[in-house]
Amino acid sequence: MGEVETENKVLVLKRIKQTLHLTAEEKDREAIERVVKVYEDKCPVAASIKPAIEITSELDLTTK
Repeated sequence: MGEVETENKVLVLKRIKQTLHLTAEEKDREAIERVVKVYEDKCPVAASIKPAIEITSELDLTTK
C-alpha cells in the first residue's frame, strides 16, 4: 500500500507499506523473520528508492 502526498501541486509517493502473507510451520517463524529483515536491507529496488520513500514491511504469518 502506498501513501501519496502533494508537493508543489504534484503527487509524490512518500511511504510504502508492504504486508508479506505467508503460510508455514511455526518452527520456521524465526527463520522467516530473519529473511524478512535481510530482504528489507538487500532488495535492490528498496535500496534505490529508500532515500526518498519510507518503506515498512509487516509479516502476516499463518501457521499450519
